[in-house]
Parts: sequence; structure tokens; C-alpha cells
Amino acid sequence: MDTNKGLIIFAREPVPGRVKTRLARQVGEQAAADLYAEMLADVVALAASLEDVRPVVFWALENPDVSCPEFSGMGSARQQGACLGERMSDAFERTFADGSELCCIIGSDSPDLPADYVRQAFDVLEQGRADVVFGPSEDGGYYLLGMSRLWPELFEGISWGGPQVLEVSLERARKQGLRAVLLPTWYDIDTAADLERLAQSPDAVACRTGRMLLGSDFIVQAGQACRF
Repeated sequence: MDTNKGLIIFAREPVPGRVKTRLARQVGEQAAADLYAEMLADVVALAASLEDVRPVVFWALENPDVSCPEFSGMGSARQQGACLGERMSDAFERTFADGSELCCIIGSDSPDLPADYVRQAFDVLEQGRADVVFGPSEDGGYYLLGMSRLWPELFEGISWGGPQVLEVSLERARKQGLRAVLLPTWYDIDTAADLERLAQSPDAVACRTGRMLLGSDFIVQAGQACRF
């Protein structure tokens, strides 16, 4: 695909006990891993629906001898770095080096993220209205970061997973003289309450995650309205 827009998807192998650990305490490790696999599939489907965007799934693989899983029509790569900030910075650097002039990163915790939010991020960058774009998460982090070039300072010395990730990142951008734009706020799936929120959403688009919820005993009771 000949495009100057790169979309990084950060993913993990759906191994019980190693993904969605907060959720696993409520629904069990196997169920959490199965749900994560469907969430990732929905995020991949979102990426595949975007025109003129080159998605690459960057995997966090603990075994160096294991090959990266592949999705049809998408590139696969292994995350590199000692912490989340280093891995994100490295992924941006490699994606830019591979020919992308604009780049965004998303995770796999928001299976019902509206595709239009990702389009908005690329539009803002392409139109030169910002140097960096953040998609704020309700927990104080961000579900998307977009850049027109790599600014390593945005990834250094941040307490990842804490409630001030976005605030600190915006302050870093300000100190670097970067113009930042915020997208609408969205949420991650970390708890059973988040799953219930997704299941009850009238506009949910996470088809695979939704179908799994409707066919399970996790939270969704018969008769609840849910469009999947």
C-alpha cells in the first residue's frame, strides 16, 4: 500500500495471566485472555477499515524465538525497549524510517473506538494544524498519539499507567514548543464495569467482543438491548 500514513497498533499475545490482569481478577484469567483476543481483532478490523493508512501490529513477545503473529494485509513487528516509553518511541522511529510521514499509535484496550477519531488525528496532522495529537482516556492516559515526526522527549521519564500520563505529556509538548490538539475523550476496557458499558452502548461497533459478551455469563443478561 502506497501511503504516507502509518498506524501503529500495540498488542500482546492473548496468554492467560499475562493480559487484562485487572479484568482477570473479576472474570478469570482464561476468560480475560479470550476477551482480549476478540478486543484485538476488533481493533485490527478498525484499522483495516481506514483508507490510505498502513497499519503495523507491534507485538510484545516475551519469547525471542517466537515469530510475530500476522493479520492479513498488515505488517507485523516486535516491540523493542525496556519500558513502554522506549517501546513506543522505537515503534514511531521505525515507522517513520519505513516511509511514513504521519504516524499514530493506538492500543488494543478500546475495541469500540470510533474510527472517525483516528481519521480526525490524521486530518489534523495532514493539514498542519498540530505537531502532536492526543486522544485522552478517561483514566488520565491517552488512547492515541499522533505525530508528524518523532519527538523522543514525549516518551522519557513518564510514569506509564498512572493518572497523569496525559497531563505530563502535554506539559512536555508545551516545553518543546509543540502545537497539541486533543481528540474526544474515550475509555479503555479494564474491568467488568467497562465491559458492561460496552455491551449496553447503543452505538457499539466492537462486533467480535460484543458477540462474545452476548454469548457469555460475564455480565450481559438476557433481554438487555445491545447492537452487535
